[in-house]
Amino acid sequence: MRGSVVALLVAAACSAPATLSELSTAERRADQGDTDGAVAAYHEAQAKCGRLRPARRAKAACADALLGEAEVLDKAGRTAQAIEAYLAIPARVPDDPATSAIAVQRAGELQLRAGQVVPAWTSLWRVVTDWPDEGPAGDALRVLVRDGRTRDPRALADQLAKLVTSLAESGVADNLVWNLADLTEHELANPAAARALYDRIPVDYPKSGLRDDARWNGARISRAIGDPEGAVKRLRGLLATREVAIGAGSYFSIWLDDAQLLLGVILRDDLKDFPAAIKAFEKLPKDYPASTLRDDALFELARTHHAAGDGKACETMRTLGEKFPDSKYKAMSAEAGC
Repeated sequence: MRGSVVALLVAAACSAPATLSELSTAERRADQGDTDGAVAAYHEAQAKCGRLRPARRAKAACADALLGEAEVLDKAGRTAQAIEAYLAIPARVPDDPATSAIAVQRAGELQLRAGQVVPAWTSLWRVVTDWPDEGPAGDALRVLVRDGRTRDPRALADQLAKLVTSLAESGVADNLVWNLADLTEHELANPAAARALYDRIPVDYPKSGLRDDARWNGARISRAIGDPEGAVKRLRGLLATREVAIGAGSYFSIWLDDAQLLLGVILRDDLKDFPAAIKAFEKLPKDYPASTLRDDALFELARTHHAAGDGKACETMRTLGEKFPDSKYKAMSAEAGC
C-alpha cells in the first residue's frame, strides 16, 4: 500500500508541467507579430497560473503572464493599452511586490514618454514609496531625478529630503541620499551641503554599493572648497576599504588607485607634506600592480622628489622609462627637473 501511494505521488509530480503551454504560445504568436493572438494566450495563462503548484511556480507563471501581456502591447505600439495593463497588475498580485513594482515602474516610463507628466510622476513616486525595498524603486528614482532636474530641481530636492527621513530604513534610502547630494551640488550649487550628504552614505548605509563613490565625491568636493585635510581624511577612509576587502575576500573599489594617486597629489601640492606624498605615490604600484595609473604614480613621485630636493627625481624618471617604455611621461622629464 505504501509503495502504491509513493508511486502515485511521483507520477503526479512528474506529470505537472514545468510551465504553462499558453505562455509558450503567447511568446510564439508575439514573435510572429500576432499581438491579439498573443494577448489572448496571455489571458488564458492568467486564468490558469494560480492553479500551479508549488506556490512559487504559480507566482512566477502569473507574473510572466501579466507582464507579458503589457510587454507585447507596448512592443506593438499600443501604448495606452500597455499602460492600462501594467497599472492593473498590482491589484491582481497583491502578494507579489516585486512584480507590482516592475509593472508600475514600466507604466511610469511609458507615461512619461507619452507626455503624460503628472500621471507618470504619480506612478514613479508610487514605486519609490510603496515598494522601496524592491529593485525598481531605484530605477524609478533615477527616472524621476533625470526628468525633474530639468523642471524644478528645488521642489525635487525638497521631496527627496522628505523621503530620506520617512524611508530611512528602506532599501532605496541610500539612493535617495545619493540623488539628493547630486542635486544639491549641481543644481542647487551648495557643495558643502552635498558633501555632508555624501558623508552619510558610508556611515548610515555601510553595505551600500554607493559608499565608495560617496567617499570619492566627498574627497573631491573637499578639495574643491578648500579643505585639503578633509579630502585626505575621506581618501584614507576609502583606501582603508582595501584592507577590509583583502580580509573578507570582497571586491576592490574602482576608485582605490585613483584615490591613492589623488592622495599623493593633495599631500604634495596642497599640504606640502613631501614625505607623506612620496609614501603615497610609492604605494600605488605596490598595492595595485594591475593599475593603469602606475606610470602616473612614478611621474608624480619624480616630481615630488624634485620638489623635496632630495636628488631622487631623475633616478625615478629612469625607472619610469624602463618599466613603461611607451608612457607619455617619458617625454616630460623636464617637469621632474631632469
